[in-house]
Amino acid sequence: MAGETIITVVGNLTADPELRYTQSGLPVANFTIASTPRTFDRQANEWKDGEALFLRASVWREFAEHVAGSLTKGARVVATGRLKQRSYQDREGNNRTSIELEVDEIGPSLRYATAQVTRAASSGGGGGAPRQQQQVSEEPWATPGSSSGADAWSTPGNYGDDTPF
Repeated sequence: MAGETIITVVGNLTADPELRYTQSGLPVANFTIASTPRTFDRQANEWKDGEALFLRASVWREFAEHVAGSLTKGARVVATGRLKQRSYQDREGNNRTSIELEVDEIGPSLRYATAQVTRAASSGGGGGAPRQQQQVSEEPWATPGSSSGADAWSTPGNYGDDTPF
């Protein structure tokens, strides 16, 4: 949609994503990303933390189930999405405004960690009970049909003197 504010934020989850279901059974996961800028103070010869940004974020549908099943408190993530402003009245009747991130894409940051990715089974629909994940292939970079043996690189233990190309 034109005119939306798209941002990318890198930070750590302050708690495990909270997975809930709407009355109609639609899954939603809510979580907070804390992003703290760091700068190097040359006079003190040390890194100093700036003021932290705490950004509430949400994901919907099957995406919410994937996030809740994959990310945990403290995980460093890279998230991109659309900023949404929401106005409401608090319990005392004061008008309030909040800024939230409606996440389009999120994943673990690999700067200080490693991750093993598995493809989720396609459900073909929205909402409902959590879905089980399945591994598509033992070899994550394999192409469909490459296990036929025709490709010398895809056959484990097949080490001949001839180059396969």
